[in-house]
Amino acid sequence: MQYIAPLSKLIEHFRALPGIGTKTAVRLAYHVLDMDTRQAKALAEAIMEAKEKIGFCNTCFNLSDTNPCAICAAQQRDHTTICVVEQPQDVAAMERMHDYKGIYHVLHGALSPLEGIGPENLRIRELLNRLSDEAVQEIIMATNPNVEGEATAMYLARLLKPLGVKVTRIAHGLPVGGDLEYADEVTLAKAMENRVEL
Repeated sequence: MQYIAPLSKLIEHFRALPGIGTKTAVRLAYHVLDMDTRQAKALAEAIMEAKEKIGFCNTCFNLSDTNPCAICAAQQRDHTTICVVEQPQDVAAMERMHDYKGIYHVLHGALSPLEGIGPENLRIRELLNRLSDEAVQEIIMATNPNVEGEATAMYLARLLKPLGVKVTRIAHGLPVGGDLEYADEVTLAKAMENRVEL
C-alpha cells in the first residue's frame, strides 16, 4: 500500500528499530498520528533528551547520565567483585534480581570472528586496567550462554587467571518452572554439569 511521504518516512523509521516488522511499524506510526500535538512533542523531546544526556560510565561502560554511574559511585556496593556482561541491558536484568551487590563491567558485545568482532572491538583493555586500579578479588562472567558468550568468557578467563584474580562463571541450566521434556540437549547438559548437593 502506498502511504503519503511523511507517513511513509515515519513507518520506515519505526521499521528500522529492532524487533519491529512492517505491521507493527504501521500501527506505531498511526498511533503517533492519533496523539495530540503535546504528546507527540513530549515523545520527541524524551528521545532527544535520552540521546543528549545518556552516555557511558568511564569506569564500567554502562549507560548513565552521570560519571561515574550510580552503581560505580555507590560506597555500599562490593567493589572487590566485578560482574562482566555483554550489554547495558544485561546490567538492568542483573539489578532486577536485587541480590547482586558488586559492580559491573560492560563489554559492549561478544567475540564473534564470523562477524569480525575481535578482542580489540570490546572493552577488554578497560577491564584489565580496572584490575590495576581497584582491589578486585573476583570476576564473574555473566556473558550469554551461546557460542559467542562462552568463547568470550573462556578468552577472558585465560587473560585474567594469570593476574591472580578469581574468575567464576554464572551457572546455566533449566529455568524454574521449566519442563524437562521441552529442554534442549545443551540446556540439560549444563543443568547436569552445574548440579548442586541437596
